[in-house]
Amino acid sequence: MKNRQNLKDKKGPLAGKTAIVTGASSGIGRSTALALAKDGAAVLVCARRSDRLTKLVAEILAKGGKALAVTADASNVEDIDRLLNQALLWKDGRRKYDIVVVNAGRGLAGGLLNSDAKQWQELYDLNILGAAHLMRRAGQYMVERKSGHIVAIGSVVGRNISPFGSVYGATKFAVASLAEGLRREVCGHGVRVSLVMPGIVLSEFQAVAGYTEENFGKNIAQFGTLLEPQAIAEGIRWLVAQPPHVNVSEIMIRPTGQSYP
Repeated sequence: MKNRQNLKDKKGPLAGKTAIVTGASSGIGRSTALALAKDGAAVLVCARRSDRLTKLVAEILAKGGKALAVTADASNVEDIDRLLNQALLWKDGRRKYDIVVVNAGRGLAGGLLNSDAKQWQELYDLNILGAAHLMRRAGQYMVERKSGHIVAIGSVVGRNISPFGSVYGATKFAVASLAEGLRREVCGHGVRVSLVMPGIVLSEFQAVAGYTEENFGKNIAQFGTLLEPQAIAEGIRWLVAQPPHVNVSEIMIRPTGQSYP
């Protein structure tokens, strides 16, 4: 009860804002939802694993925040449309959204020669096409409102090409291009677009992508202490809290010891 009351009494920098976070069941998405809720935003969280979302919403509510779970596949156009429409129906979220964190995505171990080609289409459908549709729909809505902030999660390998993850890197190169193109389309309407490029972050990402101790762990040991998802969430929390006339277009967040990529 004390924690709930403390959060209710505290007016954070995002008070009155409503945020949508995709890929919120774990990793960067989960940490970002918690960080934005802590700063006062009502948070609509989206992922395919409903049990994880239920626990996340319960955690936010227990601290006095506002949260709603929408189980959806971020590569499915109909699911994305349903997610955004749900935000406009959510009373506690003031039937609007101000921030969209385009986080849902997955990796794929290997380069063009040795990655699993059977997974390429799934990778592109989620990382590029799903992200593009979400950014398009959110951008259209925000242009009409003359305000809003879209945060796209890219990667250092989308900027610094790595032969150990070139197909995945290509998807994040595309996300970076989409984000900057969108920024130029909407900036004259008071809408901000930011690209966040994480370095190596320890999460479920590695296992899903197919990275192992042999093809990944041994190579990154030289970098020392790696990032936790909270480090990226803090970067996102900081950039969305900037005044409306300030658009932080890009940030890259690496472990201090990560020399490459």
